[in-house]
Amino acid sequence: MTSRHARRTFLTTSTAAAAGAALPAAVRPATATATARAAAAPDRGQAPPRGRRYVIRGGAVMSMDPNVGDFETADVLVEGSRIAGIRPRIEAGDAEVVDARGRIVMPGFVDTHHHQFETALRAFLPNGLLIDDGSGSPSADPSYVEYVLTRFAPAYRPRDVHAGILFAGLSQLDAGVTTVLDVSQIHHSPEHSDAAVQALADTGRRAAFGFFEGDGRAGSRYPQDAYRIRDEWFPSDGQLLTMVMGGEIHQAEEVYTRSWRIARELGLPIAAHAVSSAGYRPIIDDLARGTGGTDGDLGFGPDVLLIHMTGMSDLAWRRARDAGVRISVAFPIEMAMRHGVPPILTMQKLGMEPSLSSDVETTMAADPFTLMRSAMTMQRMLVNQMVLEQGDFTPPNDYPVPAPGTPPLLTVRDVLRYATANGAEHLGLGRRTGTLTPGKEADIVLLDATALNVAPLNNVPGAVVSLMDRTNVDTVIVAGTVRKWRGRLLDTRLDRLRRELEASRDHLFDAVGIRPDLFA
Repeated sequence: MTSRHARRTFLTTSTAAAAGAALPAAVRPATATATARAAAAPDRGQAPPRGRRYVIRGGAVMSMDPNVGDFETADVLVEGSRIAGIRPRIEAGDAEVVDARGRIVMPGFVDTHHHQFETALRAFLPNGLLIDDGSGSPSADPSYVEYVLTRFAPAYRPRDVHAGILFAGLSQLDAGVTTVLDVSQIHHSPEHSDAAVQALADTGRRAAFGFFEGDGRAGSRYPQDAYRIRDEWFPSDGQLLTMVMGGEIHQAEEVYTRSWRIARELGLPIAAHAVSSAGYRPIIDDLARGTGGTDGDLGFGPDVLLIHMTGMSDLAWRRARDAGVRISVAFPIEMAMRHGVPPILTMQKLGMEPSLSSDVETTMAADPFTLMRSAMTMQRMLVNQMVLEQGDFTPPNDYPVPAPGTPPLLTVRDVLRYATANGAEHLGLGRRTGTLTPGKEADIVLLDATALNVAPLNNVPGAVVSLMDRTNVDTVIVAGTVRKWRGRLLDTRLDRLRRELEASRDHLFDAVGIRPDLFA
């Protein structure tokens, strides 16, 4: 990516290699059998491929593309940035080999809504609600809107924006998330915006930069700065970074009207929150009818991504489906912070499917395994209770057959699709990523199925969704480039970046006059 801005490089090759500590004599293998077994373990390689042509050999391949299918054992050939082939026993000539035995090979995960600038405030609101409900409870105060958006956000400097977004991006890359929509409502000035894009570039993964509003201070250039940002940072549609226009409807009508019009003029997708609070519902209904905005002619289209969509009307849902609107659902955050019930049953009724989003690390983890399990268990809880209540809790009607029209229970395949292919489609990237398909870019994760929390492997999608966590993410590849290898991020100085993030946190707490309390 090129830019007229001076580029800072925050990713440097680490000079410190992790060394395994020697085992004490008391726990060393004591028998020849144990020693022989250790010696017979396969050598999976000590370095990532050096060239641009390599074959990932011998893994259990889950493509997430129904036309490609899945393979108990197969190879994936990568040439340059793209997938060149998927099948058993690829003859790849002099291509380098990545040993994937004992690994699940699948597409990288996609997060369609993450407020990455807030990383310095991780777990600040473990009990927090979206808005103070006046109860005086630990969940009401501190709350998200009053503290994070109203107090902390205005204190962010460009350097804080960069530190938070970069650290969040590397953390998700480590967890196998190869694509994100960064919804950073921190664009107080052009300098803040440039710091956000620079951080996404420095992370080295695929990202959609969300140009959302800031605090409206003098010098703010939202939304009109979209023209400059598009020109300077996004000269090509083929780069890792793309751009999304934030069109938040809680802004003044003339502001969100202008942002939607600029987005459509520039051909950018539009993203906006739709939550069952703060007066969103009538505005969403106007957009659903095509009578939104100052001139009464703004409406839904396939270029619109709505986030949460909790508490919206039947009219809005039907029009959203008919217009091809995409929906990003943050299951754990919506349940925890009183956004409303995640609308998965409504979507199933209408034949729609969501993508998954982590939302805010102030309250919940941002890894894909948390998101997938939250989606699956929440939906199954609702449907299972629905089925039980179709009986009378007395034999022989205590465990009834589901009545006609009962929503089907989500499966592990469903939530994997939400977390990969659906996410890519919802960000307009479905032709480039989201599945392992020859011709698409090689965004690939290798997951360790030999680990203590997974072995023995009996069901590939079940292991990923039901058993795994971020420690199982062995290798991460973005557009053919290995970014994590055998459990370690490459080309990063995490110790230095962590110190920068901690300094940012200290500045923010000091600026708003809050004394940190580790046990609040």
